[in-house]
Amino acid sequence: RSLDIVGDRWSILILRAAFRGLRRFDQLRRALDIPKAVLADRLRKLVEAGVLARHRYQDHPPRHEYRLTAMGRELSPILVALMQWGDRWLSENGPPTVLVHEPCGTEVRMALHCTASGEDFPPTAITSRPGPGAAALRPPTEST
Repeated sequence: RSLDIVGDRWSILILRAAFRGLRRFDQLRRALDIPKAVLADRLRKLVEAGVLARHRYQDHPPRHEYRLTAMGRELSPILVALMQWGDRWLSENGPPTVLVHEPCGTEVRMALHCTASGEDFPPTAITSRPGPGAAALRPPTEST
């Protein structure tokens, strides 16, 4: 279901632009060089999913901007990780953009972090177990 919402190139690029402060249709269209119909469709889907919220900023003519919701803001680590993966594996001349922690200017590094031990750990240290929603995913059993 997550990929249905953000699993295409344009949706990811729209979200990246939203994190950079672009909110208005024309700003997004120009920055992304995206066809109007595609942009309108992706914005509609992101709003319907609750990732963006549509806010009117002008009445005559009616114009709207698109703001990240709490749900949308929580996509930040995913976009940062994807960006840093691309910088590491696909950028021959180094990263075109470096993300920094604004208050101190230190470069941001994505990591997996254990809240209990306080340690960072590699992806190979992850395992899984059924969560509270697992029962809802199982098909009902027939009783005899």
